Amino acid sequence: MSDMSSSTISIDAPLDQVAATLFAIADYPQWSGAFKKVDVLESDGQGRATKATLSVDAGAVKDVVTLNFEWAEAPSKVTFSLEDANILTKMDGAYLLKSLDSDTTSVTYELSVGLSMPIPAMMITKQEKSTIESALKQLKEHIEG
Repeated sequence: MSDMSSSTISIDAPLDQVAATLFAIADYPQWSGAFKKVDVLESDGQGRATKATLSVDAGAVKDVVTLNFEWAEAPSKVTFSLEDANILTKMDGAYLLKSLDSDTTSVTYELSVGLSMPIPAMMITKQEKSTIESALKQLKEHIEG
């Protein structure tokens, strides 16, 4: 198991626009190359996914995962945790949003994964960092155009 990896990026868009993109879990395949398909299984009263199955293709890690999403701190934070998967034993993380000014938002992505096969922690951390960097770059490109 590895510790939480994280990275932060600044996006030239207001917090509500960034939050709207991140909170639309079903739309992740439109902007994130790591997610091939998303099926929302359960939603809260505001229409936000609380449970979803996602087909993940993040380089060396290919799996179908069921994640639970927690919205208690939205719009500044959304967290997710693994409920079920084929290969992954852990996939916990969060997106933290902070308004830097009216037109700029800081997004921090935290991620920690565990695998059912013996992989050195250093390799897992490298994959986490790669996944985070790619996701933040794709989010920024999608929102900024």
